[in-house]
Amino acid sequence: MRKNLKKLAALGLAFVMGAALLAGCGNGKGESSGSGGKTKLTFGIWDENQRPAMEALVDAYEAEHKDVTVEIQLTPYKGSEYWTKLEASATGGKAPDVFWLNVLHVDSYVDGGILADLTDAIADSDIPDNYSETLIDNYVRDGANYAVPKDFDTNALWYNKEIFDAAGVAYPTDDMDYEDLKALALELQAAGLEDGVYPFACPVDFQTWYYQTIYANGGWILNDDATETGYADAKTQEGIQCWIDFIEAGLSPKASALAETTPDAMFSGGQLAMNFAGSYMVPEYAGNDAIADKVDCVEIPTFNGVEDNCINGLGYAVYEGSKNKDAATEFAIWLGSEEAMKIQGETGVVISARTDAQKYFAEANPDYNLAAYTNHADEAYPLPVCLKAAELYDLESTWLTKAYTGEMTLEDACKELKTEADALLAK
Repeated sequence: MRKNLKKLAALGLAFVMGAALLAGCGNGKGESSGSGGKTKLTFGIWDENQRPAMEALVDAYEAEHKDVTVEIQLTPYKGSEYWTKLEASATGGKAPDVFWLNVLHVDSYVDGGILADLTDAIADSDIPDNYSETLIDNYVRDGANYAVPKDFDTNALWYNKEIFDAAGVAYPTDDMDYEDLKALALELQAAGLEDGVYPFACPVDFQTWYYQTIYANGGWILNDDATETGYADAKTQEGIQCWIDFIEAGLSPKASALAETTPDAMFSGGQLAMNFAGSYMVPEYAGNDAIADKVDCVEIPTFNGVEDNCINGLGYAVYEGSKNKDAATEFAIWLGSEEAMKIQGETGVVISARTDAQKYFAEANPDYNLAAYTNHADEAYPLPVCLKAAELYDLESTWLTKAYTGEMTLEDACKELKTEADALLAK
């Protein structure tokens, strides 16, 4: 594992940090027990909004396992702080025993030897029978499973009822397609919105906007062995152009404006009549007194008659270098249990990955049509991931922004993007 961690550092994914940062990042000295002879586990997370749910899980687990204590270690996600600290602590042999892992980091962390193989533990649990194959496979590489699915996020179309009412336009519905969305935006525009208010927003956002329509249109981003990109495919470009069309029609703020103020911020500020938003935004919207009672959501409109939603999520991973790997694995497997997923789900902060617990997300927020996030989750598209995914997304942003701003045609931008992206994959 040490050799692989050096490789991870060479790739720029691990950083040398000071002793103060590494302090308290796990039990790298082989600390197998806490006070009273109990096994002590550390649990790495990044979201303060989810801390109460994680604390409830820890309390429940400790009540059932009197010989174990679990310490939560929260590092903010902002920027790359969580990943930087995790990678540095793993390099120093002090990573948390169990930690949150997203799909985008699986490949680099498998390559770096950070993740314990949970294949047998998962196979011996009830997880295979109670989770969608897509969510389980998100964390499988070369036949080995490296995480227990924690939650997932899909997307929905949110709308501001107050803006619609003022314009005299009917609300969006669950059965709309892309053309219906565009017609609705045009109707709002024709009704005359207040200055600074737009019908919709179309940022250069892969997960919530253009990947969804690319896949529904039959386009593609990565081939199966991640050796080539599909940016030159006409179907891929059609799935991107549809959003540029919105900008050109004045139905969305310009790309330059959206680079400064996110659609989520604009929607929260009453500057958008409609907005696509991941399920992770529900606590933000529900907790915003300015809009909480003015908004609701419906399913993402289909594209060419095809469901077009992307799915992403988190998993519970175990540190390969943990001195308490067996106990950590047992805790991670329990976190995927019916009991644990119910505890998490009832907080209403995220959609629990376990199929029988997904309902709690909507039940915890009955004022909104949150079934919009789960109704077609099994048909959602997983994000294209590979060892160089982060660099690939950066290239997309660089070149597609030129098309969104009108600096280049989409065809020319995608040609340049493909050239650079394919070269990146070939390295």
